[in-house]
Amino acid sequence: MPRYLLFPGRHHLLTRFQADYLRRLATESDDTATDGRGGAADETADDGVTVVWAVTSANHENTRRNPVPYHRREAAIERFSVLAGLRSVVVPVFDTAATDRFAEVTLKNVAAVTGLELTPADTVVACSTPEVAAMYERLGFAIAGVEADVEPAPARPWDVLLGLAAGDPSWRELAHPATIDVYRRYRLDDLVRAVVNDPVVGDEGGLTATRDYRAYAEAFADAAQRKWSAVREHVRPGRIVDVGCGAGAVLELADREPALRESDLIGVEVARHLFEECVHKKAQGFFTNPNVFFYRRNVLGGAVFAPRSVDTTLTFALTHEIWSYGDRIASLRRFVQAIYDHTVPGGVWINSDVCGPDGQDRTVRLRLSTTDGANPPTPRTDLTSLSPTEVATYVGTLSTRARLDQFAVDYRFPFAYRPVTDPTIADPAGTNPAAADPAGTDSTVADPAGTDSAGTVVELTLGDAMDFLTRKDYTDNWLSETQEQFCGLEYADWKALLADVGFEVDPASGPTRNDWIVTNRLAPVAGLSAPDGRPLDWPVTHVFLVARRPVNT
Repeated sequence: MPRYLLFPGRHHLLTRFQADYLRRLATESDDTATDGRGGAADETADDGVTVVWAVTSANHENTRRNPVPYHRREAAIERFSVLAGLRSVVVPVFDTAATDRFAEVTLKNVAAVTGLELTPADTVVACSTPEVAAMYERLGFAIAGVEADVEPAPARPWDVLLGLAAGDPSWRELAHPATIDVYRRYRLDDLVRAVVNDPVVGDEGGLTATRDYRAYAEAFADAAQRKWSAVREHVRPGRIVDVGCGAGAVLELADREPALRESDLIGVEVARHLFEECVHKKAQGFFTNPNVFFYRRNVLGGAVFAPRSVDTTLTFALTHEIWSYGDRIASLRRFVQAIYDHTVPGGVWINSDVCGPDGQDRTVRLRLSTTDGANPPTPRTDLTSLSPTEVATYVGTLSTRARLDQFAVDYRFPFAYRPVTDPTIADPAGTNPAAADPAGTDSTVADPAGTDSAGTVVELTLGDAMDFLTRKDYTDNWLSETQEQFCGLEYADWKALLADVGFEVDPASGPTRNDWIVTNRLAPVAGLSAPDGRPLDWPVTHVFLVARRPVNT
């Protein structure tokens, strides 16, 4: 019989069945412990069987797959062990990519943390997951099947946890008192319900499974100074919250402001990868203000801050994600209401984001270059099966016109366009630059053939045109960016929404056009016109909002 019971698993919830099973297994082993070589145990060795809890995904928390933080799981295991009369050792095992060597990785983690070299001679593995148990069997370990040993099989811990999330009160009858106690003290039952039922965040704690968070964080860091310069004069000292703070780059700049040294600086981030970077920065001493805090929260899951408790809320490039990954206007309204509710009277919400053009539902014609890349006969429908690098490489080889076809396949929102033959735009002789090139660019670039026989002109709504044009160059995160809609609201919609919730819109607010994007991304490869051929100027691309809660509220 073994000296050790290795019990690998995520262990977010412990059950009464597990306590009875492990206690029975350990008790059966107590009187016949060996030294691991078939002889009697050394009289100087520790008495009894030790349960080695290998807690997998220990570096994950607040995700649908791993809702409970490791330190809370460890606390419940230790209390469980005391109540069940078990001698236990708890070992964290960080999440790894899928591998058929998972058993070896776990054993090496145990050895590194505890010094215990577990072998088939002295260890039985307690595991009810057949695929995982098979890995240990291949290494020669005997398997105790836990729930799989019993007919009919009792509820597994994860099923009990899902019952909790679904509001089934019977979870308390199945969960061990140690779990119930720790959950109650730290309100983990509320956390589990919020995370598991979150409609926005995926299993791994991100908005999409395809986003390159390193590139995302770098882009935000590069733009942090520009963002802070734009909002600094409107920031009200006190409790300052950056919702969707990314890796904390803007809060780093706020931290350097002498006028804000008495303020609380709070970052809220839902994406696990970015939140972990914020915590790492704080640990490394990036912030001098001791009142810097980071919360991992989804603001759509409920109130994050108490009513009328925040002086300044900052959001950068966030509201279009709430619109895109939530229930569009319904989700955005809930978010704006939550911001209003937690803002002190006289406090301010500063929002900078992309914006739909005025009159975005009107029909326009868009002329796109076909000579700046390849023009395959049909778009691909299998990009989700490729690696991010392969996707970026493929999309990057397409012409602007071909990229529109690919965008229509991958875009998550309704998107309609039709190729048209437009003689008012085509100018074979090059005699009328204004007609041949409504954007004021070189007609030989935007319409190199001088005709529309290649289908360079399409008709669509202005909003759809700008949604494509402002995303067409994001090849590195193509499958992530095509899940988002930039042009959901135009400025008039924003003003109406803010007023309806109760905010007053500061005169500093307004729509803007990023002329760098126009000059470098749009004009060289595209031209915009009305259906009758009249050239149209490029519309606004961004919005800057300074919304104040009235003092008398």
